[in-house]
Amino acid sequence: MLNKYPLWKNALIVLVLLIGGIYAAPNLFPDDYAVQLSGSRESNIVNQPLLDQVKQALQQADISVKGEELTDNGGLLRFKDSRTQLEAKEIISQTLKEDYVVALNLAPTTPEWLRSLGAGPMKLGLDLRGGVHFLLEVDMVSAVAQRLDVYVSEIKTKLRTDKLRYRSVEHREDGSLELKFSAADARDQAATLLRKDYSEFIINTEDLDGAFYLTINLLESKIREIEDYAIKQNLTTLRNRVNELGVAEPLVQRQGRNRIVVQLPGIQDTAAAKRIIGKTANLEFRLEAKTDASRVATETYEFRDQSREATLEKDIIITGSSVSNAQSSFDENGQPQVNISLDAKGGQLMNRTTKNAIKRRMAVLFVEHKSRTLYETVNGEQVAKRIPYVEKRIISLATIQSILGASFRITGLDSATESSELALLLRAGALAAPIYFVEERTVGPSLGEQNIQLGMMSVQIGFALVMLFMVAYFRVFGLLANIALTFNLMMLLAVMSIMSATLTLPGIAGIVLTVGMAVDANVLIFSRIREELKNGMPAQSAISAGFDRAFSTIFDANITTLLAAVILFAMGTGPVKGFAITLSVGILTSMFTAIMVTRMLVNLTYGGRALKKLSI
Repeated sequence: MLNKYPLWKNALIVLVLLIGGIYAAPNLFPDDYAVQLSGSRESNIVNQPLLDQVKQALQQADISVKGEELTDNGGLLRFKDSRTQLEAKEIISQTLKEDYVVALNLAPTTPEWLRSLGAGPMKLGLDLRGGVHFLLEVDMVSAVAQRLDVYVSEIKTKLRTDKLRYRSVEHREDGSLELKFSAADARDQAATLLRKDYSEFIINTEDLDGAFYLTINLLESKIREIEDYAIKQNLTTLRNRVNELGVAEPLVQRQGRNRIVVQLPGIQDTAAAKRIIGKTANLEFRLEAKTDASRVATETYEFRDQSREATLEKDIIITGSSVSNAQSSFDENGQPQVNISLDAKGGQLMNRTTKNAIKRRMAVLFVEHKSRTLYETVNGEQVAKRIPYVEKRIISLATIQSILGASFRITGLDSATESSELALLLRAGALAAPIYFVEERTVGPSLGEQNIQLGMMSVQIGFALVMLFMVAYFRVFGLLANIALTFNLMMLLAVMSIMSATLTLPGIAGIVLTVGMAVDANVLIFSRIREELKNGMPAQSAISAGFDRAFSTIFDANITTLLAAVILFAMGTGPVKGFAITLSVGILTSMFTAIMVTRMLVNLTYGGRALKKLSI
């Protein structure tokens, strides 16, 4: 008899549908609002006593905890809604101070048995799910101060090159540079030289207490230029860091004169993201000071373990901004290290310095711009006040055995995690100025809840109308097509979840189009069956002919649409890509369900028996 799939084919289709159902199931479980805790250093461990301390503080503030868990990255506390989540974060931050990173999160509720199979919910874009929102402020004062420090080094080199004797070149707290000379003619020659080479300087002379001074201020236009560069460089660096995190469709953009907005849709480890995004880590390479060096030209720093200290020269050989590549690895003793590659200029500076410093020791200084939060009572309310500070610690002090070039390694790191994070930060590029967190929150859908509801409603209404039409027009065959259409949506969700694709609002439009295309294939098949029945063909033969002869038309139509979707994905960005991905996956799943699944259902209903008429 016709129209009977062999057992293996039916079993294979059922197996595919079963797997699809398993990997689509996590999308039925909504996420919890959560707060994630992790140590700011390796020594700060998140354990059960710490969670108990936090829960006690929350209980005193009358905030209930929905759930808790210890993870590999720290701890997680779950709450019933976003308002409770935000209130809890403030209490936890006040309790743990700056020793721990406290970050907002959206925690999955997928059952453990599904997660053990590698099943997880589909990622949703910012326009559907929202995500984590960071508002960062760029320290413009430090940006200008860092540029002035560079000018200090350049001016010293220029004066030495031209053999102009000076007593000191200093960067003053009011944002100006002060050059002190013993002779007026040397001061005047220096003024002429600097006016010629630096058009951005406003230079004034002054005689005071037998000394001769040059006071240098930057033009306002130059200050604006430095500030704009700091913002642009920080934007580039933050985008690189976010890309290293592997976040789908992030938002990193400037806001106002000195702020940057970072939005991360659906990110799981927000504590790690906050630590990497907000870390203003840099390196300074300096020579150890000679025993007879002047105190004015040296600075003393502690090692990271605070076990000892060393005195270094103030002059910086290079900074992390000269690093072109950095990769974490392990040395021959299994200790973490970072392999560094410098750009051309950095390699030249390192080569020139170490050529004359064989057997001297060179320090790698780890520089972090941090801030501590103090809470003050104002009008009976706790108000947070951010106090920025700079922490510099030595991570390595090694003897220079030979001339160094553009490649070398850094050792003395605490852990593999620290080495990988340092490599990531250096690889992504140095920040031109320190940044500080001004605001952190979970964000709602950027297109508004009403638009989201309308988008979902369009899928539901379109799905319902199509199902009614199919049942009314094709009767039993229409009912079977509706079952296959339901499997199509399930398979679409499963494939999107397995691919870790991001669903956006335009992606919902792709789903609506997929529903129409899936039904279109069944309409072609069923119409062909009707046509064969009218031509007097037996029922079983009509079913077989309808599926076989409509296949080429269905295949051609779907392939051309798939090619268009691929072009959209290759050429488009953002929402366009989201639409293209959903459409492409939908085309493939609809062909499978419209042809294979529908035919299996028809075979199971009508196949293998004599029929005089069909309900079609």
